[in-house]
This record gives sequence, structure tokens and C-alpha cells, in this order.
Amino acid sequence: MSDDTPSLKRRTFLAASAAAGASAAAGWPAASAQAADTRPNILVIVTDDHPKQTAWALPKTRAWLTGQGVEFTRGHATTPLCAPGRSSIFTGQYAHNHGVRGNQHAANLNHHSTVQRYLQQAGYRTGLYGKYLNGWDVADNPPYFDEFAVLAPPTFNNGTWNVDGTVQTINNYTTTVVKNRALSFLDRSVDDTRPWFLYLAPYASHGPNTPEGKYADTEVPAWNGRPSVPEADRSDKPGFIKNATGTLADGKAIRTNQLRTLLSVDDAVQAVHDKLEALGQLENTLVFFIADNGFAWGDHGWTKKSVPYTPVVEVPFFVSWPAGGLDTGTNDSRLTGNIDIAPTILDAAGITPSTQYPIDGRSLLDSYRRDHILTEFFKHGTGEGGPQTWASYIGANRQYTEYYQLHTDANGLPTGTGAVLFREYYDLVGDPHQLTNKLYQATAAQEQALGIPALAAQLAADRVSSGSTAP
Repeated sequence: MSDDTPSLKRRTFLAASAAAGASAAAGWPAASAQAADTRPNILVIVTDDHPKQTAWALPKTRAWLTGQGVEFTRGHATTPLCAPGRSSIFTGQYAHNHGVRGNQHAANLNHHSTVQRYLQQAGYRTGLYGKYLNGWDVADNPPYFDEFAVLAPPTFNNGTWNVDGTVQTINNYTTTVVKNRALSFLDRSVDDTRPWFLYLAPYASHGPNTPEGKYADTEVPAWNGRPSVPEADRSDKPGFIKNATGTLADGKAIRTNQLRTLLSVDDAVQAVHDKLEALGQLENTLVFFIADNGFAWGDHGWTKKSVPYTPVVEVPFFVSWPAGGLDTGTNDSRLTGNIDIAPTILDAAGITPSTQYPIDGRSLLDSYRRDHILTEFFKHGTGEGGPQTWASYIGANRQYTEYYQLHTDANGLPTGTGAVLFREYYDLVGDPHQLTNKLYQATAAQEQALGIPALAAQLAADRVSSGSTAP
């Protein structure tokens, strides 16, 4: 695929889509039956703990969503952790704004600010199948979804589900359950002609990475690591990375099982594609495929998420919408993130969001190019081990990270002195595997030459930014 940054064109029918949502300009949108049939259907597929280097397991997904869509090659999880990342997808906000700073804080999400709220009130039929938010009580119905099967707690086999308000056990592989429920949801669009919003969230490829039976022993391509797996000299890294013990063998084992679980996701995505094609809805369905965060395969000795390094903060991010011009099979190298999904959806549906809930992301349907993106992580509590709270400036060719004396309390609110404990700077072009922290033992003159004072000031502003001031 070619590498370009097109101004992603929307075809003339979008004028009618905008009219359908025009009543939203001053607040909550109202349904417009007159123009409903012109608005796109919306499909969002979110995988779990899924790093980028997994194309082998997703040939059918990629044939559809990158071959007939756009691959955003610099897509980011703005907080590389499950609940914060999913909340950013729903709201278009950074974690410091939506308040779900950790997996313990899902109750902080204001559901009024979510894209499903906007779409439901604009006349969309809304559906959710799979994982919702960490810690969600399975007996609780997810707000603003008309039809749903919520898996809680997440598991790979024989899970407990809330199906349209009834809690039950479904004895099947859970990716298959998500697929089957999605296909039934789509079948109902034959009689219910409203445009729809469908959110699919299989548990793959989260640990314990349990493959479907038919893929349990599938051979995967050999992999011998990369220069960061494991990094031999970590003297220039923060303490928790210096103490990390992940090996190449650990990374290989995680990768093997993640790939095997993703084969079932690939089957599910193909089934959804085929159903949309059979229903004649493929052309006017806007599809997003993204992971809630990436994952380290022993990079710098780390075999988890929650860190600012590229394998964890960069994620697969594909978009397709033939009727909107997103079917060109191109790569887009703009710095993008999960915060850009909600504003793109609202733009495509012709809905103006309420100013009460400022959106930090930008619609991908124009040629806007940010010069950097913020990623952030909040340590919960004061326990030992694991990464400290951090924030990171990621530009086209450099990354600057600060770690802080800061943690979240029981309510998910930051507390602590906020003092900077450690800093990292990487040249992402000359050092893509982030082996050399140029701030380690750097002199004041060297810091000045790297532009650190300006980066630190920008990062401080980004950490409290909102809406139009967000990077």
C-alpha cells in the first residue's frame, strides 16, 4: 500500500447525513427519520492487549480493512490499559478528562459523554457484544445500548453474560459468542431500517491467551525477537525496567498464544464482512478496528502493558468506509489515537457534540495533522513495583517521557507531590527500539540541544489540556 496522507473525502450524500444531525448543534441530537437512511452504519471492533506485529493472524481482517480501507500506521492507545483505553474510545477524551485513569475507576465514566449516547439519541440502533469495562457488574445493563451481551468477568470459555438484561452462562468459546450475536444483530437490520452502531469486543488476545480448540496447536511463524528483547543494558531506564526479568523465551510464548487467539478474531471479522455484503450494507458502514493497548514481548525485559514504549502504546488501527472514500488501500502516517474514533463517528453521522463534554480527539475525515500526541498512565495506590505514573510527548520522530511522584486514590483522583522522578528521551528514527535514553547522564547543554525545556513545558500543558487545547 502507498504511504500518503490523503484528505479523506466524503461523498456528496454526507450533506444529507449532516442534515440528519443538524438538530444536535445546540445540545443532545434528535432523531431524523427523513434522512436516517443516508447516515452510515458504525462498526467498532476492539481487541484486548493486542500489539501491532500480528498481521500473520489477521489475513482476512487486513484484506478487508487495510486492503479496502486505511491503515493508520502511527495509531496510539493514549493510556495503554484496558478501561482507560476503552473509555477514550467511547468519549474521544484523554484519561485525565474522562476520569477513568485505571482499571479500578470505571465508575468514573460519565456515560452521557459517550458516543453511544449521542448515536442512540440521534436515532441509531445500538449494540454491544463482548467485554465492556473492567469491574463491570454483569447484572448491570450497559447504558445507551439497545441490544447487548456483556461478558463479565472476561474469559475465553463458557463465560457469564448479561444478554439484554438476563444473566446467563453460555457454553462456547467467547469470541464465537461475540460473532454469533453480532450476526444476529445485523440480521435484525432487515426489519429495523434505522442506521446502527455495533461495538464488538472479543477478549483476545488478553492473557491467559487461550486459543479456540481448533487453533490450540496451530504452528505460528518463527520469531527471534528484536533488539529490545530483552535489552541487555538497561542502566539508562527507570528502576522498574532495570528490575524486569522477561526473556526472549517469555516473549515467544506470549506471542504464540496471542496469535492463536487472534485467528478466531479473524474468522469473526470475516463473518461480519460477509454478512454486511449479503445485506447490501458493506458500502455504507464505517468500520474501525483497534486494540485497547499494545503489549511487550520481553521488550526491555517487560512482558506486560502500561509502559510508554512503542510496542505498548502503538496499536493496530484500521478504518474502512467505501461510501465515504475510505476504501483506497493506503497507509496514513499521521499521529492518531483512540481519542480520534468518537469525533470521527460523530462527524460521519452528522452529529455536533455538546460543548458540555469537550472532545480531545480529531475527526479522521479531514487532513488535520497533529505534531504530537499525549500518552499517559496513572499508578493506582502506593504499592511497590510496577511503573510509576508517567506522561509522554510522542512526536513524528522523538519521544519525551516524565515519571512522577503521583498515584491515584480509591476514587481515581491523582495524589502526591507530582515531582519528576525520572525522564527519558528517544530518537524514534535513529533508535526505533528505544535502546538509548539520551537524557541519562546528559549535561544541561545537551538537554538544551535536545529541546528538553520546551518539551517539558508542552508536556505540562498537555497533561491538563481539554478539547481545543489537547494535542
